[in-house]
Amino acid sequence: MAKRETKRLSSPQELEALRKSIIEKRDHNKPCITICGGTGCLALAAQDVITGFRREIQEQGLETKVDIRITGCPGFCERGPLVVIKPENILYQQVKGEDVPEIVSATVKGNIVDRLLYTDPNTGKKITYEHEVPFYRKQKRLLLGDNSNIDPTEIRDYLALGGYAALSKVLFEMSPEQIIEEVKKSGLRGRGGGGFPTGVKWETCRQAQGDTRYIICNCDEGDPGAFMDRSLMEGNPHSVLEGMIIGAYAIGGHEGYIYVRNEYPLAVKNAQIAIEQTEEHGLLGKNILGSGFDFTVRISRGGGAFVCGESTALMASLEGKVGEPRAKYVHTVEKGLWEQPTNLNNVETWANVPLIIKNGADWYSKVGTEGSKGTKIFSLVGKINNTGLVEVPMGISLREIIYDIGGGIPGGKKFKAVQTGGPSGGCIPESLLDLPVDFDQLTKVGSMMGSGGMIVMDENSCMVDIAKYFIGFLEGESCGKCVPCREGLKRMGQILTDITEGRGKEGDIELLERLSAAITDSSLCALGSTASNPVLTTIRYFRDEYEAHIRDKRCPAGVCKELITYLIDEEKCPGCGLCVKACPVEAITFMGKKKPVVLDQEKCIKCGICYDVCKLDAVIKK
Repeated sequence: MAKRETKRLSSPQELEALRKSIIEKRDHNKPCITICGGTGCLALAAQDVITGFRREIQEQGLETKVDIRITGCPGFCERGPLVVIKPENILYQQVKGEDVPEIVSATVKGNIVDRLLYTDPNTGKKITYEHEVPFYRKQKRLLLGDNSNIDPTEIRDYLALGGYAALSKVLFEMSPEQIIEEVKKSGLRGRGGGGFPTGVKWETCRQAQGDTRYIICNCDEGDPGAFMDRSLMEGNPHSVLEGMIIGAYAIGGHEGYIYVRNEYPLAVKNAQIAIEQTEEHGLLGKNILGSGFDFTVRISRGGGAFVCGESTALMASLEGKVGEPRAKYVHTVEKGLWEQPTNLNNVETWANVPLIIKNGADWYSKVGTEGSKGTKIFSLVGKINNTGLVEVPMGISLREIIYDIGGGIPGGKKFKAVQTGGPSGGCIPESLLDLPVDFDQLTKVGSMMGSGGMIVMDENSCMVDIAKYFIGFLEGESCGKCVPCREGLKRMGQILTDITEGRGKEGDIELLERLSAAITDSSLCALGSTASNPVLTTIRYFRDEYEAHIRDKRCPAGVCKELITYLIDEEKCPGCGLCVKACPVEAITFMGKKKPVVLDQEKCIKCGICYDVCKLDAVIKK
């Protein structure tokens, strides 16, 4: 494709003229096939679908009659690859390459491919339109909504939806102080984990003493199962860039960085394209829109260290040093990158800024709760029917997220707990399912908002094993700089391992609580000070499971191998031999047809394969 000539915009009037031109040239009634090109759908062979549509449209000579747009992630990852036909918003799910000709033919004729529609598992009814799918119905997609309408590699799509109008407004109609006041009035709090008021942070950075002020976007998302920032950066990088430029103008900064983990190649690619396009249009770089304001953005790739999500460790990494945190008695807004005032916000925080400026703080603050304004994107994963990204208003209950949006627990199993806030978050039990989700309520019950991870667990999850897993993860990701975190997490992991392997003893629970207090109070950074949350909340809400492991040497969920015994129910076993063939260590002996098999406990490695393959419940897990 030949590169389109770009005129550098030098005034707000030229920006609006370009926007008007783009909109006028588009036929909004023309069919547009939008295909999710996010990482999740690409992993499910979406590239075959994309290639198929391009080929089919060309072969049928429909280039002037049907548009194709490759978009970012719309969130419903469980049902990908996703295709939406606009302007009707017909949703096709789990689309394959071989489905493409039928979709194209139906689109041209105004028909619908019924077999590719989503079927509501509760009613059995097929749902045609995207907004009617239960997964989307209770969401409020202020940020994710545009992922479905934008090709992230095409700035004109963003401009057509009002992109960079907020930037134009602040450069020519607002003073830096007015911008900061508007952000403060909106109640926006940082979405990266700390929940600190964004406007207050900006104000402190602007007032700090220094020769240079830096702006950083944190896209170093390291929580297991979390992909909110990745999807926003992949799907709508211009919203993040616009927020950063507005923030830079408000603070008085002229240099910015996007710190993104190297494991996010598509996010890196789309962000780099967005930077180049924004510079070409005069919306980034020297003399932005003819305002006299200069601001540049560069991308820095992180090595994937979880601790580099912490502000001071991230900045050390940006400087080319080992990613280790420092004590927080000097804040990064006063002395951060290269000892200069530095403002760090995460992807989601920056993407909220243009919405606030464009629509006003009063509009934004009407969404959410008293202390937590706006929406929050959660990565809903684990034992849940509808895995994906959900954007909901602050204050929605956990029950609504898990059951109304997430579709409940697979296989009709019972909900047990949900962990919010990533590996340092707490595990919240069924009794608190009606808890409103906001910064303060989650903290009250021992968890936290974090960056937005939400892992659902069912009745087959062992809470002691869950605590052990997250402590092991945090121990491995700890930089090791401070003794409480380095040694405390190691010791905590040893105690949890002993408990899950049948070596737990009286007093272990109390020792874990004392260790937690010491690590929380004396660790250098937030990794250590919040690391005990999984342990403390599982003890607080599931103490009986710890006691069963320690006193009875029993795992109630049947997860901890050393505490499980597999037995053969002789009355139910018909001697079919399925378990004999499946056993990897030949611990089960075939005794003849219609005779029960014999399981040798000394040879059994407790892998559970015999239990899984038996369809007659003849293998008992005790």
